[in-house]
Amino acid sequence: MKELIEVIAQSLVDHPEEVTVTETENDNEIVFMLTVAADDMGKVIGKQGRIAKSIRAMVKAAASKTDKKVVVEIGQ
Repeated sequence: MKELIEVIAQSLVDHPEEVTVTETENDNEIVFMLTVAADDMGKVIGKQGRIAKSIRAMVKAAASKTDKKVVVEIGQ
């Protein structure tokens, strides 16, 4: 799932080399932290957060077979 988030984010931004995804796993939750360049934040979030919601929906669909909750956080 980490690779999925990286591929999606890199295709959206102007500076794909600055895209990083870190994964933190707790007992029943996996948190992915997506960081991008400051100028690319708007491209990843989208108007009214639509792109961010779409990314989160795709990751949740990909993780539906696991018993863990998946969270995608976006920052810089």
